[in-house]
Amino acid sequence: MEKDASLLVEETELGGRRPKGAGRYVLFGLGVAWSLFQLWATELGTLDPMRLRAVHLAFALALAFLAYPGRRGPRERIPLLDWGMALLGVAGALYVVWDYYGITQLRGGIPSQRDVFMGTLTLGVLFLAAWRVVGPALPIIASVFVLYALTGPKGLLPFTLPSWLQLHAGSQWGQLMGQLYTTAEGIWGVPLGVSATFVFLFVLFGALLERAGAGHFFIQVAYALLGHFRGGPAKAAVVASALTGVVSGSSVSNVVTTGTFTIPLMKRVGYPPEKAGAVEVASSSNGQLMPPVMGAAAFIMAEFLGIPYSQLILIAVIPAILAYATLFITVHLEALQLGLKGVPRSELPPVGPILRSGLHYLLPLVYLIYALVALRLTPERAALNTIFLMLVLILVQEVWRAYRAGTGLGFGLLKGGRLILEGLEAGARGMVGIALATASAGVIVGIVTMTGIGFGLTDIVERLSGGNLILVLILAQLTSLLLGMGLPTTANYIVMASLVVPVVLQLAEKAGYAVPPVAAHMFVFYFGIMADSTPPVALAAYAASAIARSDFWKTAVQGFVYELRTALLAYMFFFSPKLLLLGVESVAEGVWIVLSALLGMTAFSASLVGFLHKRTTLLERALLMAAALTLVIPGLLTDAIGLALFLLVYAMQRVRK
Repeated sequence: MEKDASLLVEETELGGRRPKGAGRYVLFGLGVAWSLFQLWATELGTLDPMRLRAVHLAFALALAFLAYPGRRGPRERIPLLDWGMALLGVAGALYVVWDYYGITQLRGGIPSQRDVFMGTLTLGVLFLAAWRVVGPALPIIASVFVLYALTGPKGLLPFTLPSWLQLHAGSQWGQLMGQLYTTAEGIWGVPLGVSATFVFLFVLFGALLERAGAGHFFIQVAYALLGHFRGGPAKAAVVASALTGVVSGSSVSNVVTTGTFTIPLMKRVGYPPEKAGAVEVASSSNGQLMPPVMGAAAFIMAEFLGIPYSQLILIAVIPAILAYATLFITVHLEALQLGLKGVPRSELPPVGPILRSGLHYLLPLVYLIYALVALRLTPERAALNTIFLMLVLILVQEVWRAYRAGTGLGFGLLKGGRLILEGLEAGARGMVGIALATASAGVIVGIVTMTGIGFGLTDIVERLSGGNLILVLILAQLTSLLLGMGLPTTANYIVMASLVVPVVLQLAEKAGYAVPPVAAHMFVFYFGIMADSTPPVALAAYAASAIARSDFWKTAVQGFVYELRTALLAYMFFFSPKLLLLGVESVAEGVWIVLSALLGMTAFSASLVGFLHKRTTLLERALLMAAALTLVIPGLLTDAIGLALFLLVYAMQRVRK
């Protein structure tokens, strides 16, 4: 079953195709070449953004058809059709590089017939590649937006929509291709630009860190430190996933990396299989929340907001810590309720030797934070420097290990070089889905800009909600969860940020709430991440249930219950932006805000789990939920009420036999 989970990661993250012969070397060479190109382009720093994005997408399209088989396609060889589709995708993307001067200068934004043809080809191949790699939802949604752009009195399609939906005059096909293909307002827009710069380098850094052995080190450290506590393996899973989230931006690979080790241990100390898998689902899904290396959507968020990424990670750090702290408390309450023990210390690995064996893995992470926050380097330069540090670290590590083993300097250098090449390939293969998702989402963003649909959407949502901000947020939450069932987190965030966030901000302003834009963006980002563990399409739960040998539905539902704390946290920082360190006037105020939020999250978790000091009655669960919801709203009065309700339940349990 663990093998099935590993295959799921390979299929969703790396493509799953394992060709023999020349095809294998082509895939390996393409992956390494893509990573080297990105490193060269970042170091050069003068490559035109549109050309960089076009080459970036060309590599992604090639690997999409060569590394990802179709539903019934062979995995041991690459069919001729896939070779042909890969070549068409490369041709469509590189045409922009080849005729860049003509597209941007000579024709003045008016596409020629050849431009329209190549744009049509590229759009079609992009949607087919996205369908194959990230699933049908994103290309279908993007196609609906394309059709919407073509409706209207001046559009290509011979019909119009109802007046409350038809908010533009309509476009002809050539005009649409001009927008989406020959400008930086469509396929080559900001989302793909972020993928081609910040995101690739951070994903590559994570791949190299993983190949060096950091992921295993983090798991061992968490297990050695926490395994002997009550329900220790579950607590180790939470901490290990938080640390592994630095290395991996994928919830599925995070589940397999840590869950293969922690889930059997959780079952051993008494966790039911479904709960063991669910703990890993919840902790792994939140890996994208943890700075300094957050999910790809975070880099796009910084670009949309026009703020430095270093500022965003400072904004995101308190909610991320609260999310994991509350999950830690949740698994502790579960352990108390189930009467679990820890693993005997004699069976745990010694802490000292483990720490000494992997302390060097912290060097690149410390440098990355220092470069972003203290030196204020751009994310590209900070990540590039950290990657160079990683390359040196891998070589030194393997030479040292070879020296201690007596196998010779040459052997160590060869092994280090192999690990570096494997990391370069893995980083590139892990970027295929992100590149295709951002390019496809760029089509949606371009059409939103072109048609002005966002302005009309505000009126529609206001009518549906009656102007009630809570209802607007619930609609946004449900929309994000529904989209997340078919879209990867990055694409989900881009769609929500383009369509829903402006609506939320406008209606919040009308309701008299001064909500910072970053709070609204973080709100939809959190629900996009939560979608990874939301049934029925919860790939993280599939992986966890395969390892735990548990029922998928029970594991997914339990994981969703654990993840509900993330939903409460999103509402908390929306109504109290000081949780994001915005407008905090003193250290004392900041500490009070964090502690009141932690109390509210603890009350919420205790209500869901059904245990605080003892098993809770229905009345006690209701009081705990009321305390949690009261603490969502900032203010001394609401905090006092929430604290009083929490203490009341605790006192009731202390006196109850």
